[in-house]
Formats: sequence, C-alpha cells, structure tokens
Amino acid sequence: MSHILLPAELSPSRNYFLLTSLLVPRPIAWVTSRSSAGVVNVAPFSFYGGISGNPPILGLGISRRADGSRKDTARNAIEAGEFVVHLAEMDQLDDLVGSSAELAPDQSEAEALGLELIDSQQVAVPSLAAARVRLECRLYGHHEVGNGPVDFLMGEVVAFVLAEGLIDEAGRVREDQLRPVSRLGGALYAPVERRFTVQRPSSK
Repeated sequence: MSHILLPAELSPSRNYFLLTSLLVPRPIAWVTSRSSAGVVNVAPFSFYGGISGNPPILGLGISRRADGSRKDTARNAIEAGEFVVHLAEMDQLDDLVGSSAELAPDQSEAEALGLELIDSQQVAVPSLAAARVRLECRLYGHHEVGNGPVDFLMGEVVAFVLAEGLIDEAGRVREDQLRPVSRLGGALYAPVERRFTVQRPSSK
C-alpha cells in the first residue's frame, strides 16, 4: 500500500524535508557574491538548476532566515546584479559544507575558511581559485515565491570558465574529468562515481 502525504496537512518543515529527500541527487551551486561594503560571501545552495539554454540561464532558490530577512547571497546578488556559481567537487566537500555556516554580513566565509579568491572574467564578483568550473552570472530576474518567501534568482551566464584540460579538441566538456558532489536529504551527500550512455530514440 502506498503512503499518501498531502502537503496541506503537513508542516512546512516536513514538506521541506520530504522534497529535499526525494529530489535527489541535486547539483550544488557554490556561490560567491559581494556586498555593497565589499565583503565577499561564499555559500552553497541545492535548490538549483538550468532554466534556459538561449540565453543560458540558471535558477537559484534561496530561503530566508528565520527572522524573514534575506540571506547574504540573495541580498548581494539583487543589489549588485551579479554572482558566480562554481561546480563543487568531492575534494572540496569540507570547504563547501563549512561555507554554509551563517556568519554576520560583515564577515567573509572566504576569509574564515582561507579560500583563495581570484578576479572573474566578466563580472566584478571574485571567483574561488580552487574551483575548476565557474559560471559567471548577471542577474536576469528575481521573484519572491512561496510563503517563506524564497528568493528565486535567475542568472544569465555571461562566461563559462573551465580549467585547462576540461575541454576536448571538439569543444566538448570532458565530463569524465569532473568529480561533482551532489546533495541528498538532510546531511547526506553523494559523489558521481559511475557514468553510462543510453541513446535516445531516433525521430521518425
């Protein structure tokens, strides 16, 4: 017999944990943003995915703090109009999780964790030097959604920056060289350890 759970009959926290335990695995956006005071914020978010390929646009859902105020990443991105999303890999998991700590707005996770920053190519927000893949974004749109509310940010990718060796001679991404880490429910994470190909049906 199936379990039938109706969101209207559950608490917001129960709905959240059901959703995050079932939408798996999720990619993790490791985001840098910069405040108007120049403080660089670093934070991970797993309500994240692609929205459009033309132009390339990604979406990022950022919940509010318990007091209803915006988190630093959302506030910075909305005010500055730009941010950088990095691909987090397995050897960066400790720093990734460490950057989820809620620091005061005048404190930088990059400084607290000793993360080296470098200049980005197309935006003023710095990038994480250790990240082999970064998506430099300009804010395409912002909406408040849900009862939290959640700040839903849409970022237009203005530069794909990949480390040497991640693009082959044909211009394709060498996905076998990437070691992304994904988010499961609660405090669970998972690596991408095995890849296989399945061909789509041909058009009639």
